[in-house]
Amino acid sequence: MLSAMQCAFLFTGQGSQFVGMGKDLVERFPIARQAFAEADAALGESLSTLCFEGPEEQLGLTTNTQPATLAVATAAFRALGRKPDLAAGHSLGEYAAHVAAGTIPFAEAIRLVRERAQRMQSAVPVGTGGMVVLRKMGLDEVKALVAKVDAGLCEIANVNEPEQIVVSGAIAAMDQVVALAPPRKALKLNVSVPFHCSLLRAAGDGFAKVLDATPMRDPAFPIWCNVDAAPVATAAAARSALQRQFAGAVLWQQTVEGMFAAGVRRFVECGPKPTLVNMVKRIALAKGVEGVETIAATTADEIAALAAHG
Repeated sequence: MLSAMQCAFLFTGQGSQFVGMGKDLVERFPIARQAFAEADAALGESLSTLCFEGPEEQLGLTTNTQPATLAVATAAFRALGRKPDLAAGHSLGEYAAHVAAGTIPFAEAIRLVRERAQRMQSAVPVGTGGMVVLRKMGLDEVKALVAKVDAGLCEIANVNEPEQIVVSGAIAAMDQVVALAPPRKALKLNVSVPFHCSLLRAAGDGFAKVLDATPMRDPAFPIWCNVDAAPVATAAAARSALQRQFAGAVLWQQTVEGMFAAGVRRFVECGPKPTLVNMVKRIALAKGVEGVETIAATTADEIAALAAHG
């Protein structure tokens, strides 16, 4: 049941991809098959084959991962056939949220995120930037750690949950973070781009002009944006949030806490894997918020079960 209380849909971001994603959706739901056909047509290449068959190293390239993940999230949303009261997406997932809300046409969004990925990938030479995830450390601890780093730019990129925070910046600074952090709390991520930090600002300025030229409509329901952890309800606000998100931090924990404060207790995730609903559970536990229900809508069986229960 999705209708008894205010319901937020969440859309998964980059890092959830795997070879075979979306295949079961296409086999079970004609509307999902149509979504992949639209994505293939928008790019002029078979994104669907890459999702269903790989190879994994090609799917893992940022320029492919971003449109592929958007396609899977949109296919799952369409197959589910429900509209939320509000929505949010993690980084790339914010584009899927706007597709769901009708802010950006799906084909346009597919092309947009391909260009977003290309500009991110070319913003910083490979090998000069990186990211580190810090676990079992609170935000104040991470801020204190970042303040000690002097080997290069180091900024908080993602506040995912109370004890999972990601920093981003120059590769020497990332090495220093690992060296300075308490044992077994810092892990370098296997990424070629230092996402969501000011090293991407110049590239973000270029992409902002692309977004300025992209027609957008007011979203059909509020979309909580990453950079402000607040809802946007107009095309102008959506465009501004997406522009600033390119090089800005993803305030996911604050977004979820804001939804809790607004009375949201039901969360449904569309995407390759249910990563965000698991974060919601841990945020709720840390904050003592009760009555939170999380639902994955990431496989054909999960979606069919939700549809069967009205």
